[in-house]
Amino acid sequence: MKNKKIIIIGTTASNLYGFRKDFILSCLEQNYHVYAFVSEYTNEWLAKIQSLGATPITYQLSRGGLNPLADLQSTYRLMQKIREMQPDIVFSYSTKPVIYATLAAYKARVPYIFGMIEGLGSPFTIHKYGQSFKTKFIRFIQVSLYRLAFPYLDKIIFLNHDDPKDLVDKYNISHKTNAIEVLGPIGLNLQDYVYTKWDDQKNLSFIFVARLIAEKGIFEYLEAAKIVKKQYPEVLFKIIGGLDTENPTGLKQAELDRLIETGIIAYDGFVTDVDERIRNSAVFVLPSYYREGVPRSTQEAMAIGRPVITTDVPGCHETVVEGVTGFLIPKWDVTALVKKMIHFIEHPEQVNAMGYQGFLYAKKNFNADLINHRLLQIIGINHS
Repeated sequence: MKNKKIIIIGTTASNLYGFRKDFILSCLEQNYHVYAFVSEYTNEWLAKIQSLGATPITYQLSRGGLNPLADLQSTYRLMQKIREMQPDIVFSYSTKPVIYATLAAYKARVPYIFGMIEGLGSPFTIHKYGQSFKTKFIRFIQVSLYRLAFPYLDKIIFLNHDDPKDLVDKYNISHKTNAIEVLGPIGLNLQDYVYTKWDDQKNLSFIFVARLIAEKGIFEYLEAAKIVKKQYPEVLFKIIGGLDTENPTGLKQAELDRLIETGIIAYDGFVTDVDERIRNSAVFVLPSYYREGVPRSTQEAMAIGRPVITTDVPGCHETVVEGVTGFLIPKWDVTALVKKMIHFIEHPEQVNAMGYQGFLYAKKNFNADLINHRLLQIIGINHS
């Protein structure tokens, strides 16, 4: 019996390796030959993908570009590559691959086509002061392209329950019967995030882990830090994450330097040992209003045993059980954030109590093995 073939189509090789590693291994276990398509890569990441047992294939696609001719050309080339390989399944994720790889796979007559939408992203993120005309226009284009691609997908997989409502239902996008599936979070290899009690002899500290852009709630976090620090100067506020200088809503280097100088925050930039940083902090804070799928950083913090303060918005509110594993606050609400931070400062015993509940929740809901098993069932690979 010949090996079946699956093509997994993403964008950056590092992301595909980091977030699809367990899924690739699960497909290989089911005797599928895995081709991993990436459009942004280094030789080092391609080698890592290969070391899993998959075959990395590079293709051209501008992740943020708005040139329809370039995208049309990419789709045509993708179709040629897919046709050459004659796969049984094409599985794509993130906006552009889901659109263009789906159209390419349909034209290449692939028997089964699946797409995963990992959050609705920037075009669907509503800012405090509304949306720019450009963002609204990009959203219109994106919805129009989804209208083209969705009817060809055998399954359209979402990570949270809000996204299909705010995309498929709201814009009345046609699709195959029973195509919509909600997977929940992608999950973690829980062995990489071992539960560790917080040492309550240490000064209480809060940690923010994300890109330093408005959508992720960095400005609310900084505002709250300034207020709390006046009342409780010994409390530490840490930030992990890179500056996004291209992003108009990003934190500026000068402002960051000023905050470090005044001692309001401790900043170590972009680091690779995020789990260690979370372990060395008491409470995880993500005041995001970005249209996430389900934030991975929150899952990591809960698996390690840290309580979480996050916003009651799509994606984020799928992780926290209010008052049990942490707190949900309204987006943009600095006063509510300060209140919850002070709750932990005044009741430090709650850090380990809620953190342990978070760990139990993570064990049950964020286990990548169980989630991959379910994903394989959705796409009809796992016959066990």
